[in-house]
Amino acid sequence: MVERRILCLAVLFLLWGGWILRNLVSLQVVNHQTYVGKAHRIQEKHETIPAARGTIYDRDGRPLAMSLASQSVTVDPSKVNAAVTADLLGYLLHLDRGELFSRIRQAAEAHRHDLVVKRNISADEYDNILNLRARHVEWVNVVHESTRHYPNGQLAAHVLGSVDFEEKGNAGIEQGLDSELRGTPGKMKMLTDVQRRGIDSQVSVAPKPGTSLTLTIDERLQFVAEREIAAAVQTHNAISGSVVVMNPYTGDVLAMASYPTFDPNQPVTSAEQMAPRANHAVGVPFEPGSVYKVITLSAALETTTLRPESPINCNGGKITLFTRTIHDSHAGMGVVPMATVLAKSSNVGAIQVGMKVGQTNMYDYMRRFGFGRKTGVPLPGESSGLVRKIERWGKTTLASVSMGQEVSVTTLQLAQAASVIANGGVLVKPRLVLKKNDQVQPVTPPVRVLKPESAITMRQMMEGVVLYGTGARARLMGYSSGGKTGSAQIYDFASKHYTHTYNGSYMGFAPMTNPSVVVVVTVNGTHGEGGFGAYSAGPAFKAIASEALRVFDVPKDLEEPGAGKTLIAGNAADLNDLAIADLDGNGRSILEEADEVEAAPAAPIYGPMPVPVVTVAAPAGPRVPNFRGMTMRAVLAEAAAKGLTVLPAGSGVARVQSPPPGAPLHQGERIRVQFDR
Repeated sequence: MVERRILCLAVLFLLWGGWILRNLVSLQVVNHQTYVGKAHRIQEKHETIPAARGTIYDRDGRPLAMSLASQSVTVDPSKVNAAVTADLLGYLLHLDRGELFSRIRQAAEAHRHDLVVKRNISADEYDNILNLRARHVEWVNVVHESTRHYPNGQLAAHVLGSVDFEEKGNAGIEQGLDSELRGTPGKMKMLTDVQRRGIDSQVSVAPKPGTSLTLTIDERLQFVAEREIAAAVQTHNAISGSVVVMNPYTGDVLAMASYPTFDPNQPVTSAEQMAPRANHAVGVPFEPGSVYKVITLSAALETTTLRPESPINCNGGKITLFTRTIHDSHAGMGVVPMATVLAKSSNVGAIQVGMKVGQTNMYDYMRRFGFGRKTGVPLPGESSGLVRKIERWGKTTLASVSMGQEVSVTTLQLAQAASVIANGGVLVKPRLVLKKNDQVQPVTPPVRVLKPESAITMRQMMEGVVLYGTGARARLMGYSSGGKTGSAQIYDFASKHYTHTYNGSYMGFAPMTNPSVVVVVTVNGTHGEGGFGAYSAGPAFKAIASEALRVFDVPKDLEEPGAGKTLIAGNAADLNDLAIADLDGNGRSILEEADEVEAAPAAPIYGPMPVPVVTVAAPAGPRVPNFRGMTMRAVLAEAAAKGLTVLPAGSGVARVQSPPPGAPLHQGERIRVQFDR
């Protein structure tokens, strides 16, 4: 009996052991990978490591956009009491309690497990949350992120653009080159406890930082351009304005300003805030008016026997074509040299010249100068302007185009066209990115548009505009210059008539012998005679061009007037350059309808030309100290001892400064220092 019991127990133990062995084999061999996977999913979590977004610098290495470390507070709405959480975090993070309560309730109802309570918290708020977590409050988390920072605020806002809360570009260079700036995120594997708190971590894929960009923009010149276009728009009660400053040989955009402007550090919270973010220099085309006469006369030098001294009959300032009458905006002239047609901005004279050029040649040179197609700068929303196919031209379109109507352009396109005259006759591609990381970007080979002799002749006629024509108010102190004013009536597409508001513009270059800079100023929506280009845009050109020549240390080529002497500003009649629209039988300004735009690019004319090398001397001055790693008190003490002006931002120790250490400091220039913990 005892032996039988022992045998039964042995059999039971054997069966039990077999069952255990079977389970062990199942767990450790047959289903090993399945259970390992389950364990990993429970014990581990994988997180994305964001890549550092590339820094954007100006041409001299001054930071224009950078990413700084920041912290955000998150909660799991499904695990918290909405009322308690709203009361506590509303107090600690300085948020509206009612609004936060509503957000938590909505997130919980949507079964969300992660809600960002506040991004980019301050140092004090960060300490408050750490103290809260130290008291074993597990439902609140701090997430370490980065925040895009624009140390100069509104400076170059339309060029730089902005980013959203995920640091994805949504305007400007930030959007146009977002894929390069953003970099490649990494991956991290984290071992967690039962509360999903991190115990250990391992980086499986390292993040790859985004490309740093060095723009062709000069921070000092950009500041002046923005100041002057803002003053011009506000002084003349205009709607908007834009400026482009360009190196005529390389196409480098040294400054690009648009008004109204915005602060890219501030997020967009309403539709009204989007309007100032429009880049008028590249995205808002307009009828250029009389500045376009430069293209008309350039085509005449190339395709006809006309020369600056050739007589042009201005017909007393009035001409009738079919049923439309076109006239000059000032007292009519008789027979005058073609150079005077440009200097005095005669509409009738320009039309007479355009008739000799002809439709085919006029269209050809419009395309040669780059109108009707995008320049290719990496900015979103660039407009190609409007150049209608020749078969869509009306009976008087040639007359309208000759004086700058029935064609639309952007400020950047005008700067590109003016560079053709300034550099000796070649079309350069505007360049906005100088370097990617440390690799200098190549200059696109230019394409010849005009014979060198035609460009030089045109340059001399544009000097006449400044010396004795409509550009007298833009004359520079100590420098020779050439230019052209423009005032075009704004067309109302609703009523199909021209209005009495204007686009005032000025395009020019300096100095005459070897132009260093091209500056184009456009003021949109001016009123009255004071809104003509000579008044609204000319003085802005003078201020910006003068600063550009000083910044790049260009030697003066003229003697400045002595004490008590002033430059001749010209009388009102001489400064009137309005491109008057066609008139119908009732005396109303009208425009022929045409609605087809040609998008095909023009082919190169004479082939590529070598790019001239321009050497700019470095300005003399004291060198900027290295403040990096110093406290704010130490930085201010050293700056005071050396007589320097510092603009501090943030708290902690100095991380970034502009200008960089060792850079020459110009008289009156301030040093911006960004502090961070």
